[in-house]
Amino acid sequence: MTDERRKGMSLPRKDKPHKPADLIDGLIDGLNAVAEVSTSSPERAGGQITGADRVYEAIYQAVLERRLSPGERLREQELAEQFNVSRTLVRQALQRLAQEQVVELLHNRGARVPIPSLEDAGSVFDARRVVECEVARQLAGRLSDEQLQTLQDLAASETEADRQGEHAQAIRLSGEFHQAMAHMHGNPVLARWLNGLLPTTSLLMSRFKRQGGQVCVAHRHVDLIAALQKTPAAAGAEMRKHLNELEQSLTATETPRRQLRDVFQAYRDSPE
Repeated sequence: MTDERRKGMSLPRKDKPHKPADLIDGLIDGLNAVAEVSTSSPERAGGQITGADRVYEAIYQAVLERRLSPGERLREQELAEQFNVSRTLVRQALQRLAQEQVVELLHNRGARVPIPSLEDAGSVFDARRVVECEVARQLAGRLSDEQLQTLQDLAASETEADRQGEHAQAIRLSGEFHQAMAHMHGNPVLARWLNGLLPTTSLLMSRFKRQGGQVCVAHRHVDLIAALQKTPAAAGAEMRKHLNELEQSLTATETPRRQLRDVFQAYRDSPE
């Protein structure tokens, strides 16, 4: 994912650097965020963004923000019309997303958003604990004032977005908080693993999270920032506690599927 999503400067190691009209409903905000993310991606030389990039970013964000429901069909023709690109470019984006397990490709039936089971949650959160607890331990006591401020700003913005009922924005900011920590750690492999786990986490929360309460318990992010200024053991324990709370908020009762319209309105236009 991009530097804009993951905010913050890399933290060096002690010895060397770590480095769719009727398709779907609900996305009204976010074009600016997608345009900003897309045009600043270090993966695209010269800041160039293709139609495939736009489709990729929109679907990734829509899954992450829970604007797309588990099992939602993603038809090439509808996506091509929504984003004013060819089906070839849509297919490229879907194939890339499938490689990252953000969508599923169905034989002769196009693509859909995955439908993770409750049993999948254990594997997902086990993986997140391995990655993120280690990230927290290695960051403890080593973050600069600027990096701490970045995390504090994200946590504050997440809390405010949730207070105002801007739940999709709060979800996005929660993901950015976790991505920022992984980026600050500096190991691109750990960051890439986390980027792959976040959409599945969102789908699990969309299906199984108990009603009410914040997506990622923003106060826990505040507690985590405090722990990051202490010892590695304290930071690792606080991250584990946070992830455990998220996993324990899942129940076998699925959240009713919303009625969706024009999900990609916010993402389909090409940035100037």
